[in-house]
Amino acid sequence: MDYKFTSRSEDDTRELAENLESEKFEGMVICLNGELGSGKTLFVKGFAKALGIEDEITSPTFNIIKEYLDGEAELYHMDVYRVEDNYESIGIEDYFKKKGVTIIEWADMISDILPKERLDINFQIAGENTRVLTLVPHGEKYEELVSSVL
Repeated sequence: MDYKFTSRSEDDTRELAENLESEKFEGMVICLNGELGSGKTLFVKGFAKALGIEDEITSPTFNIIKEYLDGEAELYHMDVYRVEDNYESIGIEDYFKKKGVTIIEWADMISDILPKERLDINFQIAGENTRVLTLVPHGEKYEELVSSVL
């Protein structure tokens, strides 16, 4: 089942991320998709802040993967926009087996290696400050996560 969330401000998007963080679990994978400027990195910033990560969160477009290890859980933030077909040599799949939380921007670009169980969040721009987020849980843990937050 898909769930819709309408964000009318940056604060709404951050609050959703913080609420999801409050229900986190080991090995959690969140896949973010949506056009440029739709709020993907803003979501990660909210999640990281709720984890207690004090580092500045920026999109890892040229780094591909940034690891934040100083929060209450490890956060692996990926941006696979520029990866193309070279993702197998990077070891992205190894992160899915770690205890921390993995959040992937532009995840649809590596859909063939994503874990079967995960949370997809699709961001759609619906106005200057309005975004419609469609949350698609894959697996029972993610279904429970989304139903407890929304």
